[in-house]
Amino acid sequence: MLEKKEHQYERAVLVGLVTQNQDEDKLKEYMDELEFLAYTAGATVDRRFTQKLSQPDSRTFVGSGKALEIKEYVKENEIGTVIFDDELSPSQLKNLEREMEVKILDRTNLILDIFAQRAQTSYARTQVELAQYQYLLPRLTRMWTHLERQKGGIGMRGPGETEIETDRRIIRDRITLLKDKLKTIDKQMSTQRQNRGKMVRVSLVGYTNVGKSTLMNALSKSEVFAENKLFATLDTTVRKVVIGNLPFLLTDTVGFIRKLPTQLVESFKSTLDEVREADLLIHVVDISHESFEDHIASVNQILQEIDAHQKPMIMVFNKIDDFSYEKKDEDDLTPASKKNISLEEWKKTWMAKSKHPTVFISALTKENFPEMKKMIYDEVHRIHISRFPYNDFLFEYFDDEE
Repeated sequence: MLEKKEHQYERAVLVGLVTQNQDEDKLKEYMDELEFLAYTAGATVDRRFTQKLSQPDSRTFVGSGKALEIKEYVKENEIGTVIFDDELSPSQLKNLEREMEVKILDRTNLILDIFAQRAQTSYARTQVELAQYQYLLPRLTRMWTHLERQKGGIGMRGPGETEIETDRRIIRDRITLLKDKLKTIDKQMSTQRQNRGKMVRVSLVGYTNVGKSTLMNALSKSEVFAENKLFATLDTTVRKVVIGNLPFLLTDTVGFIRKLPTQLVESFKSTLDEVREADLLIHVVDISHESFEDHIASVNQILQEIDAHQKPMIMVFNKIDDFSYEKKDEDDLTPASKKNISLEEWKKTWMAKSKHPTVFISALTKENFPEMKKMIYDEVHRIHISRFPYNDFLFEYFDDEE
């Protein structure tokens, strides 16, 4: 993999569509997220291009006029990368790269590239490599035709740089080999999970960048990598946590995202198995994000896809220290001011009326941690006594930080 020099960012433009299934507000949300993805991968965004179409153009995704406008802009401003918000077909990718004569990425390729940067262990790198090959296989003609022009950077890490063999059979053989390798590791991890069977297993789930790793560090008093970028954590981390005198295993997993590439869902099956086999889920939500409701829906959809949606769950609304709203007095002439919401006010909101136990916290400042820890203790204790009814007398709750 190529190492990016510190502070060296590529310049890029973003492209998205308003369609019958995606209005302007929804597109803005996706484009904001795409810009954050680009920043995470190592790019700065110069401009966004949007267009209204009933459906994407089969040849160039956008209309021919818009494609020409983008081409002229990137040429005049020496932009090296154009990033599209949806997955492009192999023919769209080929046509766009030929016409614009710059590097063309779609959302899937961008996410795969971030995963390639973030993968630290051999297992995570194998998962990412498999996903990359599955993405590249139908695009081999385009990839190898332009290989001599590739100079690294976003979207060019991994097999695209190191595997010069262009034969589809070689790529398919590599995919088969990687799948076999993952199956072997999956068996080992499954055995490890079975050996942990005597302790209740709790898994942190949530959208990417909601603060799961920060919460993991605070609860387990350990140092798990946390950063204000998307997909800061790829490798599953398991820590033994004790609240009061009740021990349990806490797992931090990869964050979810809207339009998650299907290749990654398949490749990260074992990582998702940690969620599927957990006894309790802690769904962490960034309450300060304007699209947090969409994030909740996206996470719930993925949980349903992996058959984990019926599990006991605690809703943890994080980053209350970052949340504020515009407050206006009755007099319209009074300027609006930022106002933070108190815990008592949070408990009166619709979020507090969830069917799951709900708590509002700040993982960074540890605000309202005692209530959250007591809630986790109660849920873990309930699961524990249902499994081991004869040793319940061993445990009682107390706040170990008081």
